[in-house]
Amino acid sequence: MSSTPVSQTDAVSADALFAHLSQVLHARKPANGGDPAASYVAKLLAEGKAPDSFLKKIGEEAAEVIMAAKDVEQGHKSKADLVYEVADLWFHTLVALTHFDISAQDVVAELARREGVSGLVEKASRNA
Repeated sequence: MSSTPVSQTDAVSADALFAHLSQVLHARKPANGGDPAASYVAKLLAEGKAPDSFLKKIGEEAAEVIMAAKDVEQGHKSKADLVYEVADLWFHTLVALTHFDISAQDVVAELARREGVSGLVEKASRNA
């Protein structure tokens, strides 16, 4: 894989970052040679561990986002703390997408499809 790491200081689009992360996560799948002994992602995606391994992490990270948001609201933590927790949640969600061979672009496309549609209308259409 000839993917160049994305530096924290690089101005990068969300599309470019998601594409890069998707490549890295895909390469770390054990089926693609990822070593669970050497890679956290490969360990999460390992046979016999997935999907429970990453689903548990998604639940933990979602709870941490909730707690951080409450702490930010009450002035106990900074917005940077909330960003950190959301990044953890997004990362583990990307691992889940990788497991199911779904791309981040698929999620972006779904969000784009919903853009301009009232949230109340969209939710009601799911129950119809």
